Amino acid sequence: MINKDSNIKPVVAGLLLAILMSAMDNTIVATAMGTIVSDLGGLDKFVWVTSAYMVAVMAGMPIFGKLSDMYGRKRFFIFGLIVFLIGSALCGIAQTIVQLSIFRAIQGIGGGALMPIAFTIVFDIFPPEKRGKMTGLLGAVFGTSSVLGPLLGAYITDTISWHWIFYVNIPLGLVSIILITRYYHESLQHSKQKIDWLGAITLVVSVVSLMFALELGGKEYAWDSTPIISLITSFLILFVVFFIAEVKAEEPILPLWLFKRRLFATSQILAFLYGGTFIILTVFIPIYVQAVYGGTAKNAGFILTPMMLGSVAGSAIGGIFSTKTSYRNLMVISIISYVIGMYLLGTMTVDTARSLLTVYMILVGFGVGFSFSLLPTASIHNLEPQFRGTANSTNSFLRSFGMTLGVTIFGTIQNNVFTNQLKEAFKGMSGAGGQTFKMGDPREIFQASERAKIPPVILDKIIHAMSASITQTFLLALIPIALAAITILFMGKARIVVKKQTAKE
Repeated sequence: MINKDSNIKPVVAGLLLAILMSAMDNTIVATAMGTIVSDLGGLDKFVWVTSAYMVAVMAGMPIFGKLSDMYGRKRFFIFGLIVFLIGSALCGIAQTIVQLSIFRAIQGIGGGALMPIAFTIVFDIFPPEKRGKMTGLLGAVFGTSSVLGPLLGAYITDTISWHWIFYVNIPLGLVSIILITRYYHESLQHSKQKIDWLGAITLVVSVVSLMFALELGGKEYAWDSTPIISLITSFLILFVVFFIAEVKAEEPILPLWLFKRRLFATSQILAFLYGGTFIILTVFIPIYVQAVYGGTAKNAGFILTPMMLGSVAGSAIGGIFSTKTSYRNLMVISIISYVIGMYLLGTMTVDTARSLLTVYMILVGFGVGFSFSLLPTASIHNLEPQFRGTANSTNSFLRSFGMTLGVTIFGTIQNNVFTNQLKEAFKGMSGAGGQTFKMGDPREIFQASERAKIPPVILDKIIHAMSASITQTFLLALIPIALAAITILFMGKARIVVKKQTAKE
C-alpha cells in the first residue's frame, strides 16, 4: 500500500531505474569480459565473475521477498540498492579477477532484493485495473535490458574503460534511492514474525552447491569427479532438508501451500521454462551472426534489437490486455509466437538471409515478451499483500534459475555438437585443419582480422559447423518450450477482475 501523500510517478521512475540497472548488469559485464580478462588476467577464473553474481542474486531473492512481507518493502528495497551500489564501486576498483568475483557476489546480494520487491511494490500501490499496464512497463524494461546491456557495455568499454560499466550504476542508483526514500511511504502495517533460518541457510547453500557443480562440471573437473559428485550430493541433501524445514516452519521462507494454487504453480513452471530457453537466444544469436554472417562484436547490441522490440511489444500488449481476458488466453498467443519463431531459427542455414533472421527474432521476442508482464502478475493473483513479496520473488528466482541452467545445459550441447561437426568436417584432411583453429569463444575467434587469416576451404567448414550446432540447439530448445505449452493449458480461466469501486481509489 502507499499513502495518499506519496507521489506515484517518482516512485515508478525509481523502480524502473533500479530494475534497468540490476537486470542489465550481467549483459554489460559479459560484453566487457574479454577486456577485463586481458587487463586483470585470470582466464581460467573469469566464469566466477558471472557465477558469483547470479548465485548471490538467486539465493537472495526468496529471502528478501519474505523479509519484505514481514517488515516492509521500502527498507529492504533501499537496503538492496545500497548494497548493490557498494558492490558496484568495489568492482570498479578490483585489481584481480578473484577480487572482482568477490565484489560481484556483494553486488548480487543487493540485486537479489531489487527485482522481486520492485514488482511487488507496483502491486501494492496500484489498483487492479492499472496493474496490467504497469507490469507491462516493468516487463518491457526487463526485456529491453537484456539487449541494451551488450550495446552499452561495448560502448563504455571501447570509449572510456571497463571500470565504468560498474561506476555507471552509482548515479542511477542514487537517483533511485532519492526517489524511493522521498516519495514512497508505506501505510501497510507489518507484524514481526519468526525468521526461518534453517530454510534460508539450506536454500542458499543448496543453490550455491548446484551452481558451482554446473559451472565447474565438464570444465574444471570431470562430471564424475569427486568434487562435482560432492557438490551435487550436497545440493540434493540440503534441498531435501530445505523442503522438510519449509513444511515444519511457522513462517517459512517459501510457503509450500502457495503451490497448491493452480495459477501460482503454473506461473512458476513457466517462468523457469521461459527463462531457460530465452537466455540461449541472447547468447547464440550474436555468435551466429558473427560466425556465419561475419558480423563484428562491436555491434553485438544492435544484432538483438529486433528481438528487443518484439519483447517490448509483447510485454506491453500482455499487460494491457490482462484486464480483458484470461492469463491463459494471452499465454497461448505467447507460446504460439515463441514456438514458430524458435522453430524457424532452428531451420536456418548459412544461406538464410539476414532479413529472415530479423523476422524470426521479432517473433520469438514477441512471444517471450508476454511472460515478462504476465507471469509476475499471475504469481500474486488474488494473494493477500503479506504474501506478494514471497510469491513475486519465487517467480523471479525460478526465471533466473532457469536462465542459469539453460545457458549451462544448452551451452554444453552446442559446444559438443560444434566439436563433433568439426571433427566430421575435417575427417580425412591432412593436418586436420582444426589444429590451427582455436575452439574457444566464437566472438573472439571470428574477428575480422582473424577471419581473414583462415583459408576459404577451412573457413567454410567452420561456418557450416557453427551454423549447424546453433540451429540444432534452437531445435532442442523446443522440448522445454513444448512443456511450457502443456503447462499453459493448466492455467485455468483466471483473469484480473476490475471492480467498479476500485475506480475511485
